[in-house]
Amino acid sequence: MLKNAFFTVYTKFKLHFYKEIFQRFQTREASLTTVETFCMETIQALGKPTINEFATFMCISPPNAAYKVNSLVKKGYIRKVQSAADRREYHLEVTQKYIDYYNISTSYMVEVMDRITRRFSPEDCRRLEEMLTVINRELMSEVEIPEVRIED
Repeated sequence: MLKNAFFTVYTKFKLHFYKEIFQRFQTREASLTTVETFCMETIQALGKPTINEFATFMCISPPNAAYKVNSLVKKGYIRKVQSAADRREYHLEVTQKYIDYYNISTSYMVEVMDRITRRFSPEDCRRLEEMLTVINRELMSEVEIPEVRIED
C-alpha cells in the first residue's frame, strides 16, 4: 500500500508538470525539447556544476554534454560563468528565463505543501519532514545534490 501511495503522489507531480508544459506550448512555441528539459532540471538540481560534472552525473561524454550545454546557452536558459578559483573552468548557471519556466512545477509543489500544512497537525508535518529528510540523505544516497531551501 505504501508503494502504491508513493507512486501515485510522484506520478501526480510529474503529470501536473507535463500538463502545464503542454498548455504553455499551446500559447507559445516550445523552446525546450524533452531531453533539454531533463538536462535543465539536472543542471539546476546539481547547483552550478561544471560541464564535466554534468557529463559525469548524466553518464554522457564531455563533448556530448558540451553540445547540449551550448544549445541551452544559445536558447538563453543557462550561462557559463568562469570560475574565480580556476579560470579554465566554467560553471553552469540557470537564467531567469529557465527559472520562470521551472516555476511551473515548483509552484504546484508549494501549493501542495501549503495544503499539507493546513490539513495535518504540526507534529504530523514535522514527522513527514523528518521522514523525507531520512529518505533524501540515507535511502537515496546514490543521487547527490546540494540541499535546497524554498522560502516559506
